[in-house]
Amino acid sequence: MVQAKADGFPAGLFTPKESAAARGLGARDLEDLVRIPPRRYAAPGPLRDLRHLSEGEDISVIVTVERTRERTMKNRRGTLLDVRVRDDEGESIQLTFFLFKAHLVSWHMSRLREGTRVLVSGTVSRYRGENQIAHPDYVLLAENPSAEEERDIAKALEPAPVYPLRGSATQKLMRAVFAKALRHASDLREVIPAAIRRERNLPSIHEAARLLHAPHESEDVERALRYFRFEEAFIIQSIFARRRAQDVADSAPALATYGALSRALDERLPFQLTPSQEEVGEQIAERIAESHPTSLLLQGDVGSGKTVVALRAMARAVDSGYQAVLLAPTEVLARQHYATITTMLGDLARRGHLDAHSAATRVRLLVGAQKASERRESLLDLMSGEAGIAVGTHALLTDNVDFLKLGLVIIDEQHRFGVDHRRQLRMKGPGELRPHMMVMTATPIPRSAALALVGDLDSLTLKGRPREGADVSSFVVPLGDDVWRERMWERALEEIRAGRQVFVVCPRIDPDEAAEVGEVEASGAPPVLSLGIDHPLHAVTPTLETLRAKPGFEPVRIEELHGRLSSDLKRERMEAFAAGEIDVLVATTVIEVGVDVPNASVMIVLDAERFGLAQLHQLRGRIGRGEQPGIAFFATQFGRGSAQHAGLTELAETTDGFALAELDLERRGGGDLVGDIQSGTSVAVRFLDVGRDARMILEAREDALVTEALARGSLTTSSLEPPTPGELDALDAAIARHSTRGVDDLERS
Repeated sequence: MVQAKADGFPAGLFTPKESAAARGLGARDLEDLVRIPPRRYAAPGPLRDLRHLSEGEDISVIVTVERTRERTMKNRRGTLLDVRVRDDEGESIQLTFFLFKAHLVSWHMSRLREGTRVLVSGTVSRYRGENQIAHPDYVLLAENPSAEEERDIAKALEPAPVYPLRGSATQKLMRAVFAKALRHASDLREVIPAAIRRERNLPSIHEAARLLHAPHESEDVERALRYFRFEEAFIIQSIFARRRAQDVADSAPALATYGALSRALDERLPFQLTPSQEEVGEQIAERIAESHPTSLLLQGDVGSGKTVVALRAMARAVDSGYQAVLLAPTEVLARQHYATITTMLGDLARRGHLDAHSAATRVRLLVGAQKASERRESLLDLMSGEAGIAVGTHALLTDNVDFLKLGLVIIDEQHRFGVDHRRQLRMKGPGELRPHMMVMTATPIPRSAALALVGDLDSLTLKGRPREGADVSSFVVPLGDDVWRERMWERALEEIRAGRQVFVVCPRIDPDEAAEVGEVEASGAPPVLSLGIDHPLHAVTPTLETLRAKPGFEPVRIEELHGRLSSDLKRERMEAFAAGEIDVLVATTVIEVGVDVPNASVMIVLDAERFGLAQLHQLRGRIGRGEQPGIAFFATQFGRGSAQHAGLTELAETTDGFALAELDLERRGGGDLVGDIQSGTSVAVRFLDVGRDARMILEAREDALVTEALARGSLTTSSLEPPTPGELDALDAAIARHSTRGVDDLERS
């Protein structure tokens, strides 16, 4: 075993420059480094002759140099080096080099002398009616091929890794780094137990590293990728398996009482529960009645009625003598939940007041921007147990927030919170008891994605809507079409004059800045399609000014809303919009979730191709919540016939959130799911694609559950051999590397 340095790399392995290049990719040690995939592979075309070539074709060919010629470029400084070469069949082609330094001209001419045999690789192009290869790669060959030369030819035809570059690093430097790393591949620890590798026909980690970074053929790359995809799936599913095992080992309060509060709540509901709400409600009641912690994912499309399902579960917790908490990602959403819950409960939320119901509890709000006196009252009521229900933001996670008997935790918009957040609330239960956990999302997750993202949670799905609600019509508007663009604004103005309100969503706050942190690109929501070309993006500030100056909009009350405003101002703006005091709200995606304004009838999303399909569906769900039909306009810089326009049209024609989720997953792939796959070790998933690799995820899930059971001794018979202590140690180390940062990153995505 090679001695490791403090930075994690074997002592003396890398030069300072090489070590800096490795660290620039985010690698802390060899384990990190070998798991950073190349961006792509430069694969030479097949070895062939020069007859019947096609433009754009990648080829490799063995040729002999006939002549070289240098000439000055006409329109800029530099030299064109033309090299005429001929293959063994007598067919010729020209190689062209664009060179800007004299020493490079001399270097190539000294190598490419008349009569020299070379192996050339490159892409065929056409110039003045003739085939040529511009800036080819080439390897010098001896006149009479030897065994060594045959090896050189074979090496030149192998796929060449192309790595991400940071700072002043070059491809030559990065290839040297990985070549040295492979010399110590035997030091790598096997994360996947040997029995599983045999069962799944996977190579060892040592062989997989070699296949990934020094492949002999494309099949090597595929075999390496299969290993690393499975390894990632196995690590993540092992984390989930351990959490499930821990849940079984821990104790939780049995929230089994359907008492006075629950009965009174059900009796006064102003609507009939849907069959799905009743079914899911019964399933939740069964789970939280158990004496070990339950972990549930409640997912439902926009408007499916998750809030009332959650409130009924919280009422059961209070009836059982415990407290319940609802955690929301933003203060705006937390305040809306608080208002909705207190309205639904009415006098059932007024414990301590003369007009309170006999079964009443107290509901408390805890957010960051709160008067000291209000916060103090909330903290005391939670500590004393007077408040049976708490609603809040991350402020509920702080150390000074104590509950008397916390029995149920509900997290809304679960993708905005990480594993550590859930763990913090789990530790606030009474004594050794751990509260039950339920997370909710209005972004439907396909089954394959759910297994990858929230594999420690049992998934429950709400279907349908409690009421039919108003219809929402969706249109794709090409902004380059003056007629369509102006009609969109005219239609919005017509709705405003009829007494209704309009959302306008932009991808940026200011035109010269990146998308708002936590929104659009940084939110984990991938674009509908890659843009392909650049164009100025709409921003809140100039859009606000343009609308205020637009003819017909002079009397219209227009305001902005985005994450850079203070909490108080954001709250004031949303309250004013909800009260009808603002006609048009120009915003970023801060209005994506939890905003309930029944009078809003128009949603205009500018540069809609910049948003994910699921995110656009969420935005569309902000309208049509009242009696009036809604209109959603997805405005794009791309015209009809473009892939971007086609993608948005699919959204406009589909209202089923689960169908859109499948489409979004298919379109974006795994890289988009976790952001830039080359962003270093802070990202848990570099190889896995939850759409493509659904079957592999299921296999890894099965293996992880069996491995955990064998390790704990709860399973004694299995086709798999029990993991050895060394294999468990290696898995422990891999989990430690992923669980703290990686899984959080994955879930937030």
